[in-house]
Amino acid sequence: MLATAGSVPSGPGWVYEFKWDGIRGIVTTSDRGGLRITSRNDLDITSSFPDLGPLSGYRSLTLDGEIVALDPRTGAPSFALLQRRMHIRNPPAALVAAVPVRFFAFDLLHRKSTSLLDRPWSVRRKLLDDSGVDDLSPAFDGDGQDVLEAARTQGLEGVVAKRVDGLYEPGRRSRTWIKTPLFTTTEAIVCGYTLGEGRRAGTIGALLLGAYDEDDQLIFLGHVGTGFTDKVLDDLYARLTTLETSASPYAGPVPREYARKAHWTRPELVGEVVYRNVTPDNRLRHPSWRGLRPERGPAEVRWDQRG
Repeated sequence: MLATAGSVPSGPGWVYEFKWDGIRGIVTTSDRGGLRITSRNDLDITSSFPDLGPLSGYRSLTLDGEIVALDPRTGAPSFALLQRRMHIRNPPAALVAAVPVRFFAFDLLHRKSTSLLDRPWSVRRKLLDDSGVDDLSPAFDGDGQDVLEAARTQGLEGVVAKRVDGLYEPGRRSRTWIKTPLFTTTEAIVCGYTLGEGRRAGTIGALLLGAYDEDDQLIFLGHVGTGFTDKVLDDLYARLTTLETSASPYAGPVPREYARKAHWTRPELVGEVVYRNVTPDNRLRHPSWRGLRPERGPAEVRWDQRG
């Protein structure tokens, strides 16, 4: 079951859960202690997460939830850390110890031989609470905006609102689950671009972004390739082609996957992007372009955040 994006709903009949920055997983246990973990696209990922083996102790359950890696500094889920574990089957013990994962369960789909899909969320949640599973995603009633602000304060991804009378609809993007991710807006300097492909051939594929750090060094913040209309792309392309230069404007090296296709420009244009969070190496995650900020000068764009 998938959530529909939207603003946090209010009123009676809604509860609110935190949105975890991890990967979705369905955990199925047998009455003999077997365990199977499947991904959102129904791939068996059990061998990738041996540290979730203790879940086999909860017999004859099918749980829906999120696999997360917690940042040891903040306690918040870190997608950057989790990437070190993703797509690695039978990871070595050293990696498992360095990047442990946890499973936060938020729904109970089957118990013993009984399907709970046609039961309302309130019934499924009560059974989940009584199941003995340790790591449960907390659920809150009351004011959804307060829960959203709590998520923001704790560095979480956002909030999912759920109807207490909602059934579980496998494979559907339902409006009985409403997700509200938290994004942050920042200014960034355009330091180059890559050419588009396919429908965007002959124009911009992505913008390369930067900002000045506390030492007045222009640092690389990643790239943005979404949020543009065709008109905006044409305007940016016309502007940037007049600013092209042969050398990178960044103070340090840029990762090869970006540098090898880059058309460097003088760092004169300032724009605004919205993004979800920041990786440990100061890359904007899931940025989307909002527009140019012609009233802002490049020297004013300062990066004081850390991943």
